[in-house]
Amino acid sequence: MSVTENNVSEALREGAREPAGSGGTTVPAASRAERFTSYDVEAFEVPGGREENWRFTPMKRLRGLHDGSAPATGEITLEADAAPELTIETVGRDDSRLGQAGVPSDRIAAQAYSSFTQATVVTVPKETKASKPSVLRIHGPGVDQVAYGHLQVRAEAFAEAVVVLDHVGSGTYADNVEFVIGDGAKVTVVSVQDWADDAVHVSEQHLKLGRDAALRHTVITLGGDLVRVSPTATFTDKGGDVDMLGVYFADGGQHQEHRLFVDHAVPHCKSRVGYKGALQGEGAHTVWIGDVLIRAAAEATDTYEFNRNLVLTPGARADSVPNLEIETGEIEGAGHASATGRFDDEQLFYLQSRGIAEEAARRLVVRGFFHEILVKIDVPEVRERLEAAIEAELEAVGA
Repeated sequence: MSVTENNVSEALREGAREPAGSGGTTVPAASRAERFTSYDVEAFEVPGGREENWRFTPMKRLRGLHDGSAPATGEITLEADAAPELTIETVGRDDSRLGQAGVPSDRIAAQAYSSFTQATVVTVPKETKASKPSVLRIHGPGVDQVAYGHLQVRAEAFAEAVVVLDHVGSGTYADNVEFVIGDGAKVTVVSVQDWADDAVHVSEQHLKLGRDAALRHTVITLGGDLVRVSPTATFTDKGGDVDMLGVYFADGGQHQEHRLFVDHAVPHCKSRVGYKGALQGEGAHTVWIGDVLIRAAAEATDTYEFNRNLVLTPGARADSVPNLEIETGEIEGAGHASATGRFDDEQLFYLQSRGIAEEAARRLVVRGFFHEILVKIDVPEVRERLEAAIEAELEAVGA
């Protein structure tokens, strides 16, 4: 088992620059503060796989999304089952609202931004509470087809809503997704990647929170050949609160990558990041990168991030890298943790010693591992679907 854990609070209030604890991972000064962004594809060099933000990604499996050799040959299909209070629009590239939540930070995101022809904008009106969760089901372009997309979810001041993005089907797809959360709004978002086995999906998700806004953002990754989701959270005013959760389960040959960045640039904001994943089968590979930047102006920041990985069979690999960069000593607290380990035989023995069969005991251990995240998923249908998917994965290896 490999573990890295760090907690910093009192030491930083006293002016220390390095986090207290042992085994912690920090990033070089200004590496995140100077993060490059652009709408221009050519502003980014074609990645070769050795760059820091691409070093874990199998470039050949991107099917040309990264080097411009994958022109759009198809389109996605979007089906909406939305609360009646929400409005859903199809808009052109010239809509002034697009891009308000963030700018692409890598070449694929820039390619997706320059390649889409129409975007979908979902709006929750001011001071409106949605009467039910809204589900947007996004079907891939089809086998051997390539598509680019853009979606924006807007919650105006003091609005409340639950939005589920459900990705299914086949094909190669790159997109930018924006969440613009207005002052005092409370929004829950669940992004499900339940693609067919052949699918490739690269998504950059931009989370922008206004004053006293609250956003719970959950990523669930189950299917696909290669899935890379990169959420970035930014705060525009005091009182913002973001909770970024994730659950993933990789089978043999699957590559699942989650890269998160939380940019604390204003004071009195809070962020919590918690991702858990399980792996099984030869060649299963998961990557989790968690970056938190607390800028000099972001006094009284309260942040913590963790990642846990459970390796169920030999031949699977999990990479986990938490990063924390702090430019002010006046914070409420900050910390990060990461752990990757194999199935706990002691837990299995404990359950078997109390008369529980091995197969049932193994399932109980895995369920317990994911429980911390599952109970925070506020949409019962999604939670039940995820639980069933985990059961099906365990059945596949006779767990």
